[in-house]
Amino acid sequence: MEYDFLLRIFVAAILGGLIGLEREYRAKEAGFRTHFLVALGSALFMIVSAYGFSDVQFNDMTSRWDVSRVAAQVVSGIGFIGAGTIIFRKAENIVSGLTTAAGLWVTAAIGLACGGGMYVLSIGCTLMVLLGLEAFNFFLHKIDKKRPKEHN
Repeated sequence: MEYDFLLRIFVAAILGGLIGLEREYRAKEAGFRTHFLVALGSALFMIVSAYGFSDVQFNDMTSRWDVSRVAAQVVSGIGFIGAGTIIFRKAENIVSGLTTAAGLWVTAAIGLACGGGMYVLSIGCTLMVLLGLEAFNFFLHKIDKKRPKEHN
């Protein structure tokens, strides 16, 4: 069982790292290490939530074990981290960091899915995230001709 848990965490870290590499390549606020850690931590929280307290004895029949409660708190916690990446520059009336915040949010979800053993879903979602980030960047440069050809 422990090796299965390690595999879940490893896959989560790799998938989160792939998203982080794309962000790193684009020189965004949160890169490889941040996405790697968010996915790894989310997977670990999911595993601990689902299996870490299985030996707890309940004294009455009104107690209930709900593994989704920790996952819900990961969603709230990652919102706090993501909010730190969002910056509003009033002088230019520009908001930046929203894609990075959304990337951290979806990376946490991928980590939770890996922690739940949903590898195919996690890999598929990671591919969609990477495709979405790259496809958007490609089409943005095609539409907006005056945008510089830098690593945006």
